[in-house]
Amino acid sequence: GLVAGASKGEGLGNQFLANIRECDAISHVVRCFEDNNVTHVSDKIDPASDIETINTELALSDLESVEKFLDKASRVAKSGDKDAQRQVAVLEKAKTHLDEAKPVRSLNLSKEELADLYSLHLLTIKPVMYIANVDEEGFEDNPHLDTVTAIAAEEGAEVVAICNKLEAEIAELEDDEKLEFLQDLGMEEPGLDRVIRAGYTLLGLQTYFTAGPKEVRAWTVRVGATAPQAAAVIHTDFEKGFIRAEVVGYQDFVDNNGENGAKDAGKWRLEGKEYIVQDGDVVHFRFNV
Repeated sequence: GLVAGASKGEGLGNQFLANIRECDAISHVVRCFEDNNVTHVSDKIDPASDIETINTELALSDLESVEKFLDKASRVAKSGDKDAQRQVAVLEKAKTHLDEAKPVRSLNLSKEELADLYSLHLLTIKPVMYIANVDEEGFEDNPHLDTVTAIAAEEGAEVVAICNKLEAEIAELEDDEKLEFLQDLGMEEPGLDRVIRAGYTLLGLQTYFTAGPKEVRAWTVRVGATAPQAAAVIHTDFEKGFIRAEVVGYQDFVDNNGENGAKDAGKWRLEGKEYIVQDGDVVHFRFNV
């Protein structure tokens, strides 16, 4: 992970920062439990300090990128180039924010301003999810978790509490054993499932299904995708030759024991090119190429 001084090459340093520049979102695992047998790099359990350390390193790395780009854009802007002048304005706004170690994502930039910054792949412009690592008893009445939740609320970030120790045990179990283990703990699902759902929300993603006699497959699309756009995830020919989509909601599909039962119950419907796919839809695409 990152440590203080990462932007100057400490720890995993610049190589790690370069790698996460290419990702779409950042998951920050924060320790929220006390255990003298598990050492902490700072010899103290302070989630706020841990988060500040990482955010500062990300901001310093971004500041270096912004300053370099601002210098180039400023020289071009002096020639009267309108695009460069526009870029200078948003870069100066970002620089001021980063000088205060604040993430660029909290600037509430317009779509046009975001587009001007896109090529920089700024770290602090990416959406963030805090994964609060608690102990078995730490899901409630946990001041450390409360701290992370408050910080996430200020930043507009997602926060998910999980117990990594329990998750490691769950991962070793067979499916039937997992269910019994979770029931004994009073949990409905593994924490990993909650992390995945939060990640989907963070990235604006959703799932739809295709179902046949032998298999059901899940496909990931962006929220707001039309039926043809969703079809393209399977194959671009599906989008090019799209005719219509036969759709049934997930719950109707399950409640009626699958495709035929849902048809008998009149739950399937026909949708055209403008249909916005919903999370959990079961879809049959009709196309002609």
